[in-house]
Formats: sequence, structure tokens, C-alpha cells
Amino acid sequence: LLVGNMITRRPDLWGAVVCAVPLLDMYRFSKLLAGASWTAEYGDPETTDWEEFLFRYSAYHQIDPGAAYPPLLMTTSTRDDRVHPYHARAFVKRLQETGNAETVTYYENIEGGHGGAADPKQSAFMICLYQNFLKKTIGKGYFGEPS
Repeated sequence: LLVGNMITRRPDLWGAVVCAVPLLDMYRFSKLLAGASWTAEYGDPETTDWEEFLFRYSAYHQIDPGAAYPPLLMTTSTRDDRVHPYHARAFVKRLQETGNAETVTYYENIEGGHGGAADPKQSAFMICLYQNFLKKTIGKGYFGEPS
């Protein structure tokens, strides 16, 4: 939720962004998996909560078609039982529709849960995926190597 809002509110601040197993569509969250149980915490999109505040932090709805977004690695898990992979899938699709396709890398793990990995080997793979993406996008100087 935080990372999605940071990239949509201030895309100019980031050299690259990694967003993992995200909650991004605050209009539909309550209809997917455990989302219905979160309305006490986030608000209910079926009420005036949507107009009063939920819309403002629904990163999916805040994508600006005219904005240039930084490189994004979006990851999710097919088997996430808390945050449905729809959030990541729909956000990436919408970014691509705005002409930001070349800046988006998408990875969906078919195993694992909300943590994005099922075992230590997959966890190590995900960490390497994040680090390689950041090294490729923001440069060597950030990883202890000469730039």
C-alpha cells in the first residue's frame, strides 16, 4: 500500500522501485480473499468511505496516464491467501496501458504465500531478483562497486 502510493504520488523521487505482494486497488480489496475482514481498518469502499478517503490512497486509481514512472519490479504470489495477485496484475497492466511498459518488470511466483516464497531457496531467489533489478536500474555505485 505504501510503496504503491509513493510511486504514484511522486514518481520523480525514485530511481527504481520494488513492490512485492502489494495491496493497490482500494475499491476492490474487500471483494478478494481476506480483504472483507479489513474494512474496519481501511474503510468500506461500498460506503462514503470511498469518496471521503479511500480513493485518495488507492494507488491503482492514482496512476497518471501522463506521468513517467521509474523502473518498477512488481512481484506477487499466485497462492497469496491474504492479498490477491489481482492487485499486482491489474496495476502492472494499467501502467503498461499508460505507455510505461518498458519500465515494468513483473514476476509472479506460483508457490509461496503472502511472503512471496514457499521456502528458503525461493526466499533467496527473490532477494537476488530484487538486488539484480536494483543493480541493473539504479547503477553499480549503490552496491559498493565503482560507478
